[in-house]
Amino acid sequence: QVQLVESGGGLVQAGGSLRLSCAASGHFFSSYDMGWFPQAPGKQRELVAAVTSGGSTNYVDSVKGRFTISRDNSKNTVYLQMNSLKPEDTAVYYCAGRRSSMLPYDYWGQGTQVTVSS
Repeated sequence: QVQLVESGGGLVQAGGSLRLSCAASGHFFSSYDMGWFPQAPGKQRELVAAVTSGGSTNYVDSVKGRFTISRDNSKNTVYLQMNSLKPEDTAVYYCAGRRSSMLPYDYWGQGTQVTVSS
């Protein structure tokens, strides 16, 4: 089983950057697909960036070219580099993992708040 702890959120002006980290404890982190799910007030969580156990990445159109997901298996950590931030990126960002692409994301962190001011 994997436990996830996010960090790196904060308040930033529009156009600024933040780097989120998600540290995983437990075994087999390298075999997990990982994703970042922001949740804005009154909205559902949405997968915006994902990295597979093999290192392939996927992004939703709204963050392509601005966000970069990466992982360091030696540190059991996944990152989300966010550049050119917009006020609409404001949300609680959750890190999540799954053991296989055939399974739902079922390991979740507690979230970290990202606030982008205009």
